[in-house]
Amino acid sequence: QVHLEESGGGLVQAGGSLRLSCAASGSIFSIKAMGWYRRAPGEQRLLVATITNSGSTNYADSVKGRFTISRDNAKNTVYLQMDSLKPEDTAVYYCNAVVQILWYWGQGTQVTVSS
Repeated sequence: QVHLEESGGGLVQAGGSLRLSCAASGSIFSIKAMGWYRRAPGEQRLLVATITNSGSTNYADSVKGRFTISRDNAKNTVYLQMDSLKPEDTAVYYCNAVVQILWYWGQGTQVTVSS
């Protein structure tokens, strides 16, 4: 079992920045990759960014060049630095951890970008 605790969401004006954090606990040694997904109102949950144990990253086209995913293995924490935020980035952001074929999710944190 893996427990994920997100923090760092909030309200920000367009063009601003936020940093999300996700702390993992439990069977963290078995985590293969972590990432962030988001769900905007009325839409399905979509990939934002992922990072593997080796540090390889992957980003959705809509956030490339604006968002940066990173991880601190000593703290068992993954971060999402979000810059140049746009109103269309407004969504609930979910942390994800992959353990073999199992996917674990955090409770989600709201990010609202005002125009």
